[in-house]
Amino acid sequence: MQLDPALAEILKNSAALARPTAASAQRALQLMDLTSLNDSDTAESVAAFSRKATTPAGNVAAVCVYSRFVPAARSVLDGTGVRIATVVNFPGGFSTPDDVAAETRAALDAGADEIDVVVPVKAALAGDMAAVTDVLTACKEACGTAPMKVILESGLFTDAALLKKLSQTACAAGADFLKTSTGKVPQGASLEAAAVMLSVIADGNLGVGFKASGGVASNEQAAQYLALADTLLGPAWAGPATFRFGASRLLNALLADLGQGGGGSGPSSGY
Repeated sequence: MQLDPALAEILKNSAALARPTAASAQRALQLMDLTSLNDSDTAESVAAFSRKATTPAGNVAAVCVYSRFVPAARSVLDGTGVRIATVVNFPGGFSTPDDVAAETRAALDAGADEIDVVVPVKAALAGDMAAVTDVLTACKEACGTAPMKVILESGLFTDAALLKKLSQTACAAGADFLKTSTGKVPQGASLEAAAVMLSVIADGNLGVGFKASGGVASNEQAAQYLALADTLLGPAWAGPATFRFGASRLLNALLADLGQGGGGSGPSSGY
């Protein structure tokens, strides 16, 4: 993805500031949406996975699981402060607005706290932002007060201008977060896509958060995303209410850097 020169320079400068340290690992851990979206998941495996969300180094922000497994995660995490997220219109983004709304309401009824919704990807790639707005407006209404994280599937976009337009459209439709990827396509998160999405937030959508998901698996990578956010939005901006990492493998790496061994590993689903 070719960035405009000014944004490319910001990305270059932020990369020079990234420092993977114990402090950055601690910071990233509390921003994680610990994610298991595997075809092989069961209620038992999700319950076991959810126990990894509370660690000796602190708790992650949320777990993200398929909606049918929300009760299993809830049974483990009630009272911990760890939120439960789930996905709708996932992974391809092919559902109608009415179906997305119904799926969202069912997920919230099952006990989900947050909704991660995939945009209609095919329409977005074709520049049909009206179709994107229709899906997101329906989902937002169904969400009520629950945060709506909008998955843009940024790895499929080679045109930064189109990704910027999609990000702006999602913000206008009520996104609470812009999220990079489902983790189900070959290209997940990238710093270039993150720069585009964060720049849209910095340009007047400061109530919108950002979630890097799909391939963030090390303290070094996490530190690069946080340095970019710090550069574009200020060092006080990124917190659990505004910044997340959607990941499974990342937790293990962070715990190792914090001297807690590797006990936080989980199944890989592209995250």
